[in-house]
Amino acid sequence: MQQAEQAAELRLQDVSIRFGGITAVNGVSLSLGTRDVVGLVGPNGAGKTTLFNAISGLVRPTSGSIRFGEVDLLKSPLYRRARLGIGRTFQVPQPMHELTVRENLIVAQRFGTGRVDEARIDEILAFLGLEAKAQRDAATELALTELKALEVAKALATGPKLLLLDEVLGGLETATKRRFMQTLLAVHEQYNVGILIIEHDIETVMNLCRRVCVLNFGKLIADGPPAEVFRDPEVVRSYTGEAAHA
Repeated sequence: MQQAEQAAELRLQDVSIRFGGITAVNGVSLSLGTRDVVGLVGPNGAGKTTLFNAISGLVRPTSGSIRFGEVDLLKSPLYRRARLGIGRTFQVPQPMHELTVRENLIVAQRFGTGRVDEARIDEILAFLGLEAKAQRDAATELALTELKALEVAKALATGPKLLLLDEVLGGLETATKRRFMQTLLAVHEQYNVGILIIEHDIETVMNLCRRVCVLNFGKLIADGPPAEVFRDPEVVRSYTGEAAHA
């Protein structure tokens, strides 16, 4: 069933995150709505996951502001951010051990919404192709693609308006990655949920995202349509260390 969620906007203003003498994120400002599909890219160590951690509440920025709609997220605990509509996956799948696939969704949904909706869980399991594995042990009986699907399913179970997907396509072979990418687009359409995705594969970003934000050494160096961003000389240098050719 398609949700009719009210649109909201995530707004980061001049966000910096320092760990001792290291600046992981440096004055980043960006915004995106819950109808957007945006790629967050950049070299390893650019600050992408750290920025996700700040949005979801695992890290507190040293300075700057993060708002979702009218709510100041920096004053909101983790569970409150989930209940506002921010769902999160992790680069390494983190199924809850000794629980079935279905039980993983139940726990995630209770955390994110404060209640359990069995019908919605059934719908999500079917939508992501996990229905046949619903009673399997999530930590020991799923293939990598199924573990990735479970990460998305747990996030969807919380009723999000915005999904933060941290390399959810990482480690998948090309054909599988393309199929999973189509699944993510279907999730976006079916559940009216915005997507901010960290992804290294440029082809995937070009096909999945309508907009790309590029981080390098913690700074936002480009923000725009993929075709334009990946021609930007500064972006090319951030990946190759060389200037772009005309």
